[in-house]
Amino acid sequence: MAKPVIAIVGRPNVGKSTFFNKVCGDRLSIVDDTPGVTRDRIYNETDWAGRRLVLIDTGGIEPGSHDEILEHIETQAMLAMESADVIVFMTDLHAGVTAADREIAQILKRSQKPVILAVNKVDTIGALPPEFYEFYELGVEYGPIALSSIHGTGSGDILQTAVELLGPQTDEDEDEDAVRVAIIGKPNSGKSSLVNALLGENRVIVSPIAGTTRDAVDTMVENQYGKFIFIDTAGIRRASKIDNRIEKYSVLRAKLAVERSDVCILMIDAFEGITAHDATIAGIAHEAGKACIIAMNKWDLPDKDNDSVKNATKKVYDILPFMQYAPLLFISAKTGQRVEKLYEYINYVHMQAATRISTGMLNDMLNDATTRVQPPSDKGRRLKIFYMTQVSVKPPKFVIFCNSEPLFHFTYQRYIENCLRDTFGFKGTPIQFIIRERTREE
Repeated sequence: MAKPVIAIVGRPNVGKSTFFNKVCGDRLSIVDDTPGVTRDRIYNETDWAGRRLVLIDTGGIEPGSHDEILEHIETQAMLAMESADVIVFMTDLHAGVTAADREIAQILKRSQKPVILAVNKVDTIGALPPEFYEFYELGVEYGPIALSSIHGTGSGDILQTAVELLGPQTDEDEDEDAVRVAIIGKPNSGKSSLVNALLGENRVIVSPIAGTTRDAVDTMVENQYGKFIFIDTAGIRRASKIDNRIEKYSVLRAKLAVERSDVCILMIDAFEGITAHDATIAGIAHEAGKACIIAMNKWDLPDKDNDSVKNATKKVYDILPFMQYAPLLFISAKTGQRVEKLYEYINYVHMQAATRISTGMLNDMLNDATTRVQPPSDKGRRLKIFYMTQVSVKPPKFVIFCNSEPLFHFTYQRYIENCLRDTFGFKGTPIQFIIRERTREE
């Protein structure tokens, strides 16, 4: 079930991160008196009144700033606001109502989202100070609510108001069982054309002009293969090519699409060939731990011979050595060539990412692997691996307990990963390891 999202926004240094940490019960955001410490959005889940909520802590908004970092912070905050169901607008009692507060209030009113005004740093007990009532001039519909982020007073009032604004919780979300698929790649690689081909109708604007799709668009489809939500994203350009705010915003939207997807389809232009920038885009999905499929699009355009598929495959995995696990499919979104095959690939890699292996079977594999290839040693001390266990899925994540973390070289970790894949599959999904050092007695 999709969890409702609450974004915390406001000027720098008004206590957003302190409130976030207090509500989430952990010091997840860095708290400092320096404006702009929280540069990116930080997500965390929390419970209130039996409702599971996602909170987003954002960097401070400074309208009109021309500082590059501050512009990035503001863009991140705007993105969080757009993805939120309810917005908490935080202000500072001691600073009073500022010009920036007034400008932010106007921006929030235009967002058409429910906004709760929180006046932070009301740390006194008893009657509210006279300056608190100045905040009514901002004209925010819900609030102001007195808050002390440090002490936690007022936090419950804000969360209760947010829950009431969200309305009753539904028993089942209509897209709960749908596989979310983000289609990512460089501009003009055919992402929108692929969505149209998968849907069998023109639902997304297609244009040969790079950068037509500036937003991430969700489209649901249900067929004999199951239920899917396709997220067509703006093409991701190289940083040097991003010369305006709208393009920066598009990159952030694409990254957010990857964050909320189950499976990513990396689109590569077969006519242009794979490039280092394709590897950068692939890295976004890989680092996010998403199941992936590589789609070599426009395969109808290049001249081909008997070795074309083999040579193109080799080049793809040479450029993407970290994504050897991802299946490669040669398609043409324009002609529909092998496009329907993608549905089978999506279901397969999604299932592989959700695979869970028992601890007993894992350690049988581990014993066999360490017998065939001895663990490394250094200065007379040899790595000993005691056991491993799987702690989560999507992506599959394993904790391995050993006697020395420094001895567990990356090359041996890669060997263990290859043994896992040879034994259990995990096709199409990254695998993550957590190495824990323990003595045999422990």
